[in-house]
Amino acid sequence: MLILCYYWLFLLTDSEQFRIFAPMKEKEHELIQVPIESMNLMLLNVGLARHNANWNWKDVNSPFIRIFYVTEGEAILHLPEEDVALRPRHLYIIPAYTVHSYECHGVYEQYYLHMYEGFKNKVNLQEVYELPTEVDGGPGMQQLFEYMCAQLPDARLPQSDPKSYDTSAQMSDYVARYRAMELWGKMELRGAMLMIMSRFIRHARPRIWTHDERMKRVLEHIHAHISDSIDVEELAGVANVTKPYFIKLFKREFGSSPIQYVNHKKVERAQLLLYTTDMAVKEVAFMLGFNDQNYFIRMFHKVTGVTPQEYRRKLRS
Repeated sequence: MLILCYYWLFLLTDSEQFRIFAPMKEKEHELIQVPIESMNLMLLNVGLARHNANWNWKDVNSPFIRIFYVTEGEAILHLPEEDVALRPRHLYIIPAYTVHSYECHGVYEQYYLHMYEGFKNKVNLQEVYELPTEVDGGPGMQQLFEYMCAQLPDARLPQSDPKSYDTSAQMSDYVARYRAMELWGKMELRGAMLMIMSRFIRHARPRIWTHDERMKRVLEHIHAHISDSIDVEELAGVANVTKPYFIKLFKREFGSSPIQYVNHKKVERAQLLLYTTDMAVKEVAFMLGFNDQNYFIRMFHKVTGVTPQEYRRKLRS
């Protein structure tokens, strides 16, 4: 990672390097200082794609993060709450589990990066920070992508249609390839991904979950122990209030019961495991703190509308 940082800086002018290390202006809203050790970023794909009015896919939805760096042309990204014009020399991020579409009417070229936050991460960046969809790529960004592509030529996508690569079987191959890399290679890639993510974090805003310090402690506890069995009594103890009052307080703050919230977060982790591994459903349930596999299946169905087996089967189709 250190070698990669030096390589990247070597490509920049003295004035550009000064801007990178210059003191940052004080933000209007102070961000939560997430330990960098908790950012367990895992790479799936990186590559360069050139299109000619043929990047038009609808209702794309995946449990991984997509990042684009545009080098030529224009396209439109349709998100649930806005349409974004994709422009050269800018970075764009699409959070995991976000339904979106693409529209392209001419020549368009971009670097793409697909990654996800590994299961053992204690803090989900997308839940702590509200990341801007678009940021300026800044100096050296294209060279950084070029370096990653040169180091990992096999990580490029076979074709641009999400249906061709957005399957659990294909994803398992990508994950296995990354895990089989030499340590030094993983360190370089981790450094590159952190540098790219830093562009978005630099302009991020804190997600205001709650102003109640007791509820902040509860949320931190849930995310840090999502793979454990979590009950309401335990969470009430973290908040230091009685169980009945805690349930009422939690629902007032977040619009759902504590158990509904915990189950929803566990299902998100289950989707990621079903997507990126070949673990049996029973193993996934156990890894998320469920002793009763049938209860896990019923809960998964209640949240997603399908069973874990159906979810995986749909991904492999």
